[in-house]
Amino acid sequence: MAQEVEGRPLKETLALWTREQARLKARVVVRNTEAWQRDPAFSGLHRVGGVDVSFVKGDSGSACASLVVLSYPELQVLYEDSSMVSLTAPYVSGFLAFREAPFLVDAVQRLQAKEPSLMPQVILVDGNGVLHHQGFGVACHLGVLSDLPCIGVAKKLLQVDGLENNTLHREKIQLLQAGGDYFPLMGSSGAVLGVALKSHDHSTKPLYVSVGHKISLETAVRLTHHCCRFRIPEPVRQADIRSREYIHRTLELPGQAALKDPKAQRPKACPKEGSREPTDEA
Repeated sequence: MAQEVEGRPLKETLALWTREQARLKARVVVRNTEAWQRDPAFSGLHRVGGVDVSFVKGDSGSACASLVVLSYPELQVLYEDSSMVSLTAPYVSGFLAFREAPFLVDAVQRLQAKEPSLMPQVILVDGNGVLHHQGFGVACHLGVLSDLPCIGVAKKLLQVDGLENNTLHREKIQLLQAGGDYFPLMGSSGAVLGVALKSHDHSTKPLYVSVGHKISLETAVRLTHHCCRFRIPEPVRQADIRSREYIHRTLELPGQAALKDPKAQRPKACPKEGSREPTDEA
């Protein structure tokens, strides 16, 4: 889709994306569909995936898309796929998935072709699911196109449907005492769009968890917490680490390996494109 819209007028592109987004949104499933999801101990779950897109600082058109698969419950990396990509689709608020998701879908398809036995049974996505302007964030987009259960895990609150990072919201965060504590994110419409989760005992900032596809919110929250050794769930954390490392290795100039100052020899990578960092709207 990103390649298809290149060269089109923005108005035409938005019309195309709006229709496609509505078509895909109709296919989202917000309930448990797998036997392991209904087991309190997640018996039968053996592989969890994580995806991330990291950007080259100062170059919003270049990024690294990364997919990792970890064993569960050990959370050891079994597979990784990182590749540099060129983002030709325009950045438009509310339609970020059309800019990034095609490359994540490609990574899942490569895994299916190369190592089908390592396909993840669920993917944690660095971004939002139904907690989104149109109720269809990148976690929904990837889930529908890959037909895999997906969970949206955002670091910042996307302020939609009346949700605000205001004094009341911050007071609720202060009431979260232990890892696993959370409170629902109910919009002005009355819909619960996700939760604010204290993912680790020592974390002071919550994660914003929402359904992507083929999983219930309660299951998504429990699994996200179980995948957290630190604040960020390990599948997403490993995808982020490996995508940044791949940028460093790929863009390192010849002869720089001999430099003494490691900071001087590598281009900087940032986890998210600057133009959308404030809202974490994926």
